[in-house]
Amino acid sequence: MQNIKWGIIGLGNIARKFADDLQKIPNAELFAVASRSKVRSEQFAAEYKAQKAYDSYAELAEDNNIDAVYIATPHSFHKDHSILCMLHNKAVLCEKPLAMNYLEVSEMIAVAKTQNVLFMEALWTYFLPHYQYVLNLIKSKALGEVISLEADFGFHKPFDSENRLFKKEVGGGSLLDVGIYPIFVALTTLGIPQEIEASATFFENGIDADCTIAFTYPKAKAILKSAIQKETATEAIFTCELGKIIISSPFYSPTTVVVEKNGIETIDFGVKTIGYNYEIEHFNALIRDRKKESDLMTFECSELLIKTLDTVREKIRLVY
Repeated sequence: MQNIKWGIIGLGNIARKFADDLQKIPNAELFAVASRSKVRSEQFAAEYKAQKAYDSYAELAEDNNIDAVYIATPHSFHKDHSILCMLHNKAVLCEKPLAMNYLEVSEMIAVAKTQNVLFMEALWTYFLPHYQYVLNLIKSKALGEVISLEADFGFHKPFDSENRLFKKEVGGGSLLDVGIYPIFVALTTLGIPQEIEASATFFENGIDADCTIAFTYPKAKAILKSAIQKETATEAIFTCELGKIIISSPFYSPTTVVVEKNGIETIDFGVKTIGYNYEIEHFNALIRDRKKESDLMTFECSELLIKTLDTVREKIRLVY
């Protein structure tokens, strides 16, 4: 089996989680890392046994030993860093949100097609066993049609103007960072809404502190919430005709699923990793099969997601 050599651009907390799970996957290795700081790059490489440590993203992109690159920089840099790597014929797995808006995403996908390279949005929840179980359960209509969905993702972090989460210039705020998850759940289970309503509260610098979104469907409604200075349940609750499906907190990462129908059943999926290994293994398989697009996290799926985020931003008057 082909050994996949990975590079990582951007060495923050999410890159560490990715690197942790990459170490647990056979026939895959972290070959190189890149940060704007040479010291940080060398420390990360030493910790995760990468062979190369770069302080230039371009140098990593130019390294012919690398098969795939994981982009883990702040949102506003995703487009440029993904395109840089694709122009050097690297398969690119880019962290969510894929970019700041639909225009950027469409440009990235166009480059992927022109270069004939594999490109995918790293929305790891889609690949987790519990989430695939819920998708199949809803599709089978074992509990009838979904009547309503409530999904939220909120945590409390003190305001820090130096933290990228609170910087408007890099796409800070609750919507793009964590609001994307409840929106993703609604789109992948209920589809495209007929109507979208949204409201938000803002920090003085213009980024959203929290956001409340309502999706209206012909026979269902979804209430979705995000917050970065407020703890929320962080569950996804589907009320169906014949019962309930509850994705336990935190719904976006490996967790249990509770099914209420003539009793209560809790399903534990026994995941022993952080959970990033599932999307990595999917991406590695795409490389080995010479695929240029995922059959699960498709371009169409990423386009729908960013278009929906654009619509919500328009509703709450959030302009980057």
